[in-house]
Order: sequence, then C-alpha cells, then structure tokens
Amino acid sequence: MAGDGPNWDGLLKWSLSHSDGTRPPRQFSEEDRKWFMEAMEAQTVDVVKRMKEITLVMNTPQQVLESQGVTTDDIEDMLDELQEYVESIDMANDLHSIGGLVPLLSYLKNSHAGIRAKAADVVTTIVQNNPRSQQLVMEANGFEPLMLNFSSDPDITVRTKALGAISSLIRHNKLGVSAFRLASGYTALKDALTSDSVRFQRKALNLIQYLLQEDKADCAVVSELGFPRIMMHLASSENADVRESALRSLLELIKGGGVTAIGGASVEESERFKQILQDQIDRISSMAPEDLGAAKEERQLVDMLWKACYNEPSSLQGKGLVVLAGEDEPPPDVASTMFEPPLRAFAANRSASKKNDDTLLLGYASPAEPQSEDTTREENDSSKLS
Repeated sequence: MAGDGPNWDGLLKWSLSHSDGTRPPRQFSEEDRKWFMEAMEAQTVDVVKRMKEITLVMNTPQQVLESQGVTTDDIEDMLDELQEYVESIDMANDLHSIGGLVPLLSYLKNSHAGIRAKAADVVTTIVQNNPRSQQLVMEANGFEPLMLNFSSDPDITVRTKALGAISSLIRHNKLGVSAFRLASGYTALKDALTSDSVRFQRKALNLIQYLLQEDKADCAVVSELGFPRIMMHLASSENADVRESALRSLLELIKGGGVTAIGGASVEESERFKQILQDQIDRISSMAPEDLGAAKEERQLVDMLWKACYNEPSSLQGKGLVVLAGEDEPPPDVASTMFEPPLRAFAANRSASKKNDDTLLLGYASPAEPQSEDTTREENDSSKLS
C-alpha cells in the first residue's frame, strides 16, 4: 500500500526548490500544477464517504464478512478509524443521518468481546459533551445494550468500556440519569466496586460522585444499598486513583446530609472510618518530600473529611502537610458556620444514651473538594484506554 501513495520526499524537495527565497517565485506550469494537486488529493480523505463505507460494512451480516476474509481484528481496526472521525461533533451527529448509528449500536451485542468493547468506545466518543448525540443514542435504544454489558457481560473490559459509555451518555442528561436509576444502575455500580479491576472500580466511583453531586437525594439510596462500607474499604486501596476517588465519593456523601454514620453504620463502623482516616494521615505523614507533591489531592481530601466529621482540622494541618510551600490554598471554609457535624454532639451524648446510639448522623463542614479530572471530552484519554 505504501508504494501506491505520493512521493512525499519528492514533493518536499520540489516545494523547497520553488520557495527557497533566493529567487522570485515562478508560475506553475500546467504539468506542475496537475502533479501537485494529484499528490495532495491522494492524501485527502472524504470523511463522509468513508463513514458511509464503514456503515455498509457494519450493516453486512458477520457470516458474509467472514466468508470474504474479514476478521474480527479488521472490524476492530475499522471501528478505531470510525472513532477518529466522530471525535468531531459534527461527524458524530452525522453518523445517524447516514444510517451508521443503529448498526454501530448493534455491535454492542456482537459475539466477540473485542468488538463489543470497541463499539462502546466509539459510543463514548460520540456522546461526550454532545447533547444531540446523547438524544439520538437514547432514541435508538442504545442505553439498554450498554446497561446489559455493564451489569452482566462476562468480559471485564467490555463491562468497563460500557460503564465509560454510560457515564458519558447520562452526564447532563436528565433522561439518561432517570433511565439509569430505573435500570437498577446503582446495584450494578455496587457490583463494580467489589470487582478486582482497578479501572472498573475507579470509573464506578467517578460516576457515583457525579450522581451524588447532581441529586443529593441519591445519598440516601447509596447509604441504604451499603455503598459507604465498600467505599471506606476502597479508601485504603493500594491504588492512588482508587483511594482518591473513594475519598471524593465519601465526601460527597457526607455533603448530601441526612446520612447516618456514613450510611446507617453502627458506632463500630464509625470508629472504623475514623481509623481509616487516621491510617491515611499516618501514611501521608511518613511520605518522602518528593512523594507529597503527587499526593496533593489526597492530602486535602483526607483533611476535608476529618473536618467534616469531627469539626476540627486533621493533624495534617499542624504538620503543614495540607498545603505545601508554593501550593495554592484550598477554598475558604464557608460551610462550618452553617452545619454542625452531629458527630460532635454524638460524642458528648454517647454515654448518656447508649441504647439509641447505634447510628450516627453526619453533617457537612468542609470546603469544596478538589475537582475530578474525569470529565473532559477527553475521557477520552480515558475513554480510549483499554
């Protein structure tokens, strides 16, 4: 194939010889002009035409493709190419007009895991920060196969990619969020948190944080389903990204209010959470100076959680480890004067009312948490990771 393309070395030398600055430019001869235009057109792709060709392949039955020597690797490569084109919002929206969206969504049900995963990747790119394509995917019943793959596919990569697509599909999409709740999405998220896949856990935590930010009423749902206990466990994960995501989700849960002991936990669980935070404080305190900079978000999250629960700064403050020299100060605390953490009242009354002290109300008294980096059109970084 390479021999069929233009001679780029020759084109470069020809261009330099006609614009080296040592002599005035001369007029192209008709032969030169024809050669130049053919060389450039050889590298120009008609994107819409190519997307129509890909759509034709996607509409062709798999057995027919296999009989013509098309492999699953070929189809995955084709989907990679399509993903590059739909990074343009205009091209993403045009995919539906040329008849390519429905066959793409059908690939979510393909018998090959690699194709199911790659199709979800393409959907992620199409719907990210794109309300029109979000609507088109919902209308084409694309949510259902994504949800099925997320909740029950036997391949963990397929489940992870489907979750990424769902996250992009329902962000800033009220219809999508409602569909996610009705489809027992939180139950599937809880299952994702207990998986062995770090990437799957992190994506689930990031979506949980977003949903809690969007609707504080979901905090009660999350607590009743037992998420806090799992998130507390993940706050001690060996993976830094999972730890930070778990801490952000816990902080969002506390901010939601109306939560008892981070989800109806017992006094024993409340003490366990305090010990988890203390363990994180001890670990951060023992970090080498060169490692503290990379742990900026985690340092601040641990301090925020401690203050939100116990109405006092963590010991990281006294050690000067919340904000290092040269770092920006976190936003000022404007919430502590409005919300008194019931943990403080609980501690004062614990001995006097033991029989009613199995639960513990938490309020919010911390500044806004650091922003997550997961919402860029972007995800795709993120979305294109396998």
